[in-house]
Amino acid sequence: MPAITKDDFIGSIADGFQFISYYHPLDYVEAVARAYEREQSPAAKDALAQILTNSRLCAQGHRPLCQDTGIAVVFLKIGMDVRWDADMSITDMVNEGVRRAYTNADNPLRASILVDPAGRRTNSRDNTPAVIHFEMTTGDTVEVTVAAKGGGSENKARLVMLNPSDSIVDWVLKTVPELGAGWCPPGVLGLGIGGTPEKAMLLAKKAIMSHVDIHELIDRGPASTAEELRLELFEKVNALGIGAQGLGGLTTVVDVKVLEHPTHAASKPVGLIPNCAANRHVHFVLDGHGPAELTPPPLSAWPDIGWQPSADAKHVDLNTLTPKEVASWRQGERLLLTGKMLTGRDAAHKRIQSLIESGQGLPEGVDFNNRVIYYVGPVNAVRDEAVGPAGPTTATRMDQFTEMMLAKTGLLAMIGKAERGPTGIEAIKKHKAAYLMAVGGAAYLVSKAIRHSRVVAFEEMGMEAIYEFDVENMPVTVAVDSLGQSVHEIAPRIWRKKIAEGV
Repeated sequence: MPAITKDDFIGSIADGFQFISYYHPLDYVEAVARAYEREQSPAAKDALAQILTNSRLCAQGHRPLCQDTGIAVVFLKIGMDVRWDADMSITDMVNEGVRRAYTNADNPLRASILVDPAGRRTNSRDNTPAVIHFEMTTGDTVEVTVAAKGGGSENKARLVMLNPSDSIVDWVLKTVPELGAGWCPPGVLGLGIGGTPEKAMLLAKKAIMSHVDIHELIDRGPASTAEELRLELFEKVNALGIGAQGLGGLTTVVDVKVLEHPTHAASKPVGLIPNCAANRHVHFVLDGHGPAELTPPPLSAWPDIGWQPSADAKHVDLNTLTPKEVASWRQGERLLLTGKMLTGRDAAHKRIQSLIESGQGLPEGVDFNNRVIYYVGPVNAVRDEAVGPAGPTTATRMDQFTEMMLAKTGLLAMIGKAERGPTGIEAIKKHKAAYLMAVGGAAYLVSKAIRHSRVVAFEEMGMEAIYEFDVENMPVTVAVDSLGQSVHEIAPRIWRKKIAEGV
């Protein structure tokens, strides 16, 4: 029985994370393509086209599907008869594989992991340590699943301890609309039912790594209670009308997965975890005969949609933008932005607030007056790129800073993904500003619109630094207009009614 060597194990982990950074699982691509073909909402269909075009571009260019290249999650099933040829612990070998993957010079992945999470929150710079789940099994092989989970979808994870008589369906249908669109639908919804609270969450996480096969289940019919639940939730969650990116439409989830474990008579734990449009995971087995062989899918497997901006999109010159022009935009309008914009995420906003409150003012070169800010933390550029994949981050995290930014800096508009909360919308309405939405899950496609990039402040914060982007025809949708009208409130309501009426 050959031993699994250190080099083969570390190399396979590294290869796995590189592989999933630019290859969607084909079952997910096929599911999104199916959703695109049947979608009737123009806004959702456009978002699906961007996601599919982005996926194909990433497969061709070997660049990340999303700027948030995720927290590294590794599931290991280790046979009790496995022999190792290694001088490192399994945990250390996994982390070394992650380190090599995320610092790969040809395709560097964004380091998002912060140590001392309750304190200084310092970036580890190589995306370690990973989250590792071990299971001992019979046999002499090691089964490995590597996954990269973005913060937008992980932040929407939910756990509930239901009473035994409570309805799981009712809880899910109440909960999913509360998640908003920050998890970047359409995706896979994972449910873990039973066991204990931590077991339910682990089951939910495992569930979203399985094959997308809901349409096969629809064709053959359910053979268990869990499969009946999958079918019911698939139909009813999609009937909510949330749609791709929360823009209203027919497809919110491309599959619902359920895993169960026996539980205490007094309990009904239910974990819910969504997988986003950057659906990233791969499974392989090591048996001592070399590293994992990961076979690239053929490009012919992707639909060649070739997304193009809508002919109805309004061209906007960011360099001459005025409050009057911003006030004229209305929710649902599509814009193509050209000119200079600044970027900033959570840490930058917090530091800006501290500088303003202290009286120091903003750093030299940071002037938001009559400008737009983009909520983004890009991947580092390679070769001739102006910037690496640079999709939007979840905008609701910046709601607490919105009033300050609009009142104190002269900012006119913001770009992010998903909806804004009541605090953010109230500030936007008060200052006659606007919030624009870029498509989450189209980071590489968005980066093609960025012609030049430079860091202007807070360089030491890495991807949280403030950049200046010079963009050309960057596609966005007006998500909240100067009247406080939100497309994420209006569109799903319209499509929920249409679906109920049998559209």
